Amino acid sequence: MRAGGLPVVGEVGRVTGAIGPGLVGEVMLRVRGGAEAFLAYAIEEGERLARGTLVVVVEYQPPRTVYVAAAYG
Repeated sequence: MRAGGLPVVGEVGRVTGAIGPGLVGEVMLRVRGGAEAFLAYAIEEGERLARGTLVVVVEYQPPRTVYVAAAYG
């Protein structure tokens, strides 16, 4: 899928708002020559991702929601 005409699935971003059960997190992704915030959920149910964690986008749901997994680990 694409956000603003640019691919986001497979992109690496950084968690800026904690992601976890019952939480809608936030990640920053590079798009359109800058960085933009997306609402984020963990792809693995029950997983917690702390602020600063590098993540990879696994799924995109327009207009600004992504499902992510830890990039390392």
